Parts: sequence; C-alpha cells; structure tokens
Amino acid sequence: MKTSEPITLVCPLDWGIGHASRCVPIVNALRMQGWNVIVAADGRPYEFYRYEYPKQELLRFPGVEIRYPKGNSMILAMAARVPRLVAGLRDEHNLLKKLVIETGANLVISDNRYGCWHPHVKSVFMTHQLNIMMPSGFEFASSLLKRINYSFILKFDECWIPDSEDEGGLSGRLSHCLRLPDHCHFIGPLSRLSAPLPEPAALPCPAAEIFVLLSGPEPQRSILETMLIDQLRTTSHTAIIAGGRTESDETMIIDGRIKLFARLGSDLVKYYIQKSDHVICRSGYSTLMDLAALGKTAILIPTPGQTEQEYLALRLSKMNVHYSVAQEEFQLSEALSESKGYKGLMVQNDYMVLNQRLKRLYHQAMAFRAR
Repeated sequence: MKTSEPITLVCPLDWGIGHASRCVPIVNALRMQGWNVIVAADGRPYEFYRYEYPKQELLRFPGVEIRYPKGNSMILAMAARVPRLVAGLRDEHNLLKKLVIETGANLVISDNRYGCWHPHVKSVFMTHQLNIMMPSGFEFASSLLKRINYSFILKFDECWIPDSEDEGGLSGRLSHCLRLPDHCHFIGPLSRLSAPLPEPAALPCPAAEIFVLLSGPEPQRSILETMLIDQLRTTSHTAIIAGGRTESDETMIIDGRIKLFARLGSDLVKYYIQKSDHVICRSGYSTLMDLAALGKTAILIPTPGQTEQEYLALRLSKMNVHYSVAQEEFQLSEALSESKGYKGLMVQNDYMVLNQRLKRLYHQAMAFRAR
C-alpha cells in the first residue's frame, strides 16, 4: 500500500466491544493529524467499526481466542489455557508482522493485544491494567504476574494508560502502581461518547426508565441478558436493552415494555444513557469511562470471576459513585432502591497528552519515510 500519509494499524482486543469503542478517540485523533488509519480487528470489534464507521478501512485480524467460564473459576480457567494462550500470542505476533509488510504501516497501536508489537516499527501498547488483580487466595502470585505483564509491555516502544495521572484516577491500583515502566504515559480517559454527537435523527423507541448496556465476552453476556429480562418481566418498569451484539440487527419487544436491540449506535447509546432514570451495566473499564464522560451514575454488575471488574465496582461503590452488586445476588427492585443517593462521577479529557504523543510519532514517521 502506497500513500503519502504515514499509516497506523489500530488493533483492539476482541473480548467484547469495550476495547474497540475506547479506540474511537484515538482513531479520530490520528485522522485529524493526517494519519491513514487501518483498524485490524476481528469478531464484534470488527463488526462495531463496520456498522458505526462504514468508511473506516478494516482488516480481519484474528486474536487469541478466549471464552469466559460460566462460574467463578476465572483464574483456574485461564491457568488451564496457558499453553494455548502462549501459542496464540506467537501466532498473533507473526500475523502482525505480515500485516505491517502488506500495509506498509509506520505505527502499530495495540489495545491489550500483547502480540501486536514489531521490532522495526513504532509500537504502542494501551492498557489500564499494569497491576493485574488476583482473586482471594492467589494474592501470593501477584508479584510474579506483574513481572510477566511488564516483560510483555516492555517489548513495545510506548505504553499508554487511558486514565488521568491524578492519584488513584479512575482505575485506582490497576494503573497507579508504586513504580511504572519508564515508557508509560497517562493519556487521560477515552470515551466514544466524549465527543459531541448529533441528536439521533430517528429514535427506534422513546427513552425508558431503565437502560441496560450489555458488553463483554460470552457466555457471561448472555447469562446477564437472560437474568435481567426475567426480572424485568416481573415488574412494570419500561426498559431498553442494548445487547452489545454488533454482528446482529435483531430487535425484540417483550411484554410491550422491554425493547431489546442487539446493537445500538453510539449516538443512541449516549441519548438513552442521558435520558434514562437508571442505567444497568457491567463494570468494564471502557463502560466506566463512558459513564464518567457523561457524569452518569449506574448500577454495576461485575462479570463473575473477572477480578478487574470486581475491584473497580467495589472501589467506585465505596467512593459513592456507583451502586454495585454481585450477579448472583442481584435483585432488580432492591438494586433500584439501593442505588439512590449515588452521585456518579464526571471526568473530562482535553486529549492534549494524546495529541502530543501522536504528533511526536507523526514527525518520527515522516522523517523515517523521507530517508
């Protein structure tokens, strides 16, 4: 591929759509600075960009396949898959090198894809988990896991943390560690909802009392969807459910009060979050950044066994930002009542640091191309 502009490969993790959605501000900033952007993704992230940004250049780029367990044994499930994960990272890295040759990319930005670095092309790793939380009983392995995590991150030229550098920030101990690698840079929280979006041209339905925003990998996404529908049907509340299934156009009306959409565009997600009385969602970091961009409070249901989400939900609950409840203990009426009084949190990003990092990389790429 021959273009006058430097080329960036943006590679979001495909465990749900959160990593893809939080890359939107990066894609926008790259374009504004004159980069030719190619999103290399698979699964729901690929469909997310194909649906919301039909003019965006896309490449299929399969990632390391992972499926969450139905129960709470996440750490054991991951440990059992270590050989497959290592092989998957090797395959991902080799395929990335082929994509760099095919596209002529001058920069690779990887959102939590550990294999997406290149020895001869500037490579950036983005993560909010420098410190990976271990479940109760496995804390002894935290130090070892942190060293392993850092060993992968140090293969990249830069590490970007989507949070503010202020003490604790939004991610708390996940990113605000005692010592970070020297190539780490806080770029501020990223949200696809932070930019001004036009009012939806047409609403598929009026705003409801409850807006449910589903996300994350299977089977837990479907488990939560079924549980919430079952409980909603026992009440008189109106609800809209955004299913997070970007590969489908399915819509469904249940009992005349519950509207289920497999996917909704960012403009509609923003509209319904702002207009609904209550928001129910996972405590994934990308979702929390979206809520913070709008200053909206929510009822958080962490994905069972995902220690990162459990930590974030508990931390924000203690800060009186969002009400949090475990999935197995969730009761809709109780959650709606208990969530009253939580204040939410408004966090805005002027994207100054991000633009400075990209400007520096742009000049480096242009100088290299001029050789």
